[in-house]
Amino acid sequence: MNDANDILKDMNDRSREVFRAVVENYMDRGEPVGSRTLTRSLSEKVSAATIRNVMQDLEHLGLLDSPHISAGRVPTQLGLRMFVDGFLEVEDLKAQDRLKIDATLGGNSADVGGMLDRVGSALSGVTQGASLVLTPKHEAEIRHIEFVSLAPDRALVVLVFSDGQVENRVFTPPAGQTPSSMREAANFLNALIEGKTLSQLRGTIQTEISSRRQEIDLLAQDMIESGLALWQDEGEDSARLIVRGRANLLESGEQDEGLDRIRSLFDDLERKRDIAEFLQLTEDGDGVRIFIGSENKLFSLSGSSLVVSPYMNSDRKIIGAVGVIGPTRLNYGRIVPIVDYTAQLVGKLISDRS
Repeated sequence: MNDANDILKDMNDRSREVFRAVVENYMDRGEPVGSRTLTRSLSEKVSAATIRNVMQDLEHLGLLDSPHISAGRVPTQLGLRMFVDGFLEVEDLKAQDRLKIDATLGGNSADVGGMLDRVGSALSGVTQGASLVLTPKHEAEIRHIEFVSLAPDRALVVLVFSDGQVENRVFTPPAGQTPSSMREAANFLNALIEGKTLSQLRGTIQTEISSRRQEIDLLAQDMIESGLALWQDEGEDSARLIVRGRANLLESGEQDEGLDRIRSLFDDLERKRDIAEFLQLTEDGDGVRIFIGSENKLFSLSGSSLVVSPYMNSDRKIIGAVGVIGPTRLNYGRIVPIVDYTAQLVGKLISDRS
C-alpha cells in the first residue's frame, strides 16, 4: 500500500484542494461527494469534468473510493489517515464543552469510580459518540469493609481505602444470610485487612478460611467469598472499562449491516477483549492518538474510529485512558481537544486525591 506521506508530497495544489474538499464534505454530510458539489467550494474556478479527472487520480492513489456507480466519492481509510496527519486543523476547545466536562468533576466525593462514570457520560453527550474510560487499578491499602443488606436477594459491599477512596458494589448474597452472618463476615475481614491491598487480601482470606474452617460460620464464609468475587472476577492486572453512549453510535448507523458491526464491537467491549490494549495504544506518547478502522483490531470490524488519550498520576505514570468512538467521519478537529482536555483533567484530579 502507498505511504500516505509519500503520496502527499507528490500531490499538486489542485489535487490537495480537491482531496481536502471531498473529505470535509463527507465528514459534514456523511454522503458521497460529487464533482458538481465541489465546483461551488473550490477557490479556483474549474469545470466539473476537470474535478472528476482529479477525483479519478485520487481514487487510483487509494485515497478515494466510489461506493456506487456514478455516485461521487468517499475517502478510504488511507485517505482519512492522510487527512488526519496532513490536513487536520484542531479547533480550540469550546467554552460550553469545557463547562460540561468540568461539571462532572465537581465536589469532594472520594468515589473516583463514580466520577469517571460521570466523565464518560459527559464525553458521550458532548461529542455525540460513544465514550470509553479505562479506570486505574486501585492498589491503596484497605481501611474498612462493610456488608449492607438491601433486600433478601441483594446486598452491598463497601470498601474504604486508606487514601480516602470509597468503592461499593451490589451483589447477590448467599441464600439464608442474616444480619449476624453479615456482621461476622465483615468482622473477619476487618481483622485481616490492616496494611493490605485488595490483591494481597485475597490470598490471606483463602489461607485463613482453610485453617479456621471450624471457627467461621459457613454462611459468613459464603458472604465473604461472594462479596469479594466481584473484584476477583476482574483479575489482578485488569482495569475497569466504562462505556457510555452506545445509543449514539447505533443511531449513526445508516444500514442494518453497519448496525450489526457496531453491535459486535460493543459485544467485544462488554466481554472486555483486548482492554489492556487501550493503555498499550498510548505508550508511544502522552498526547491524543487517532485510530481509524482496522488500525486497531477492536474497531476493524465495525469500521469505527477511536480518538484516545492516556491520563497519568502524579509520578507521570500512565494509569488509564479516555476516548471517544464514532464513525470514521467524526469531527476530529473538535473531538481531539475535548479528549485531550478531559484526560489532563482526570489525571490532575486523581493525582490531587492521591
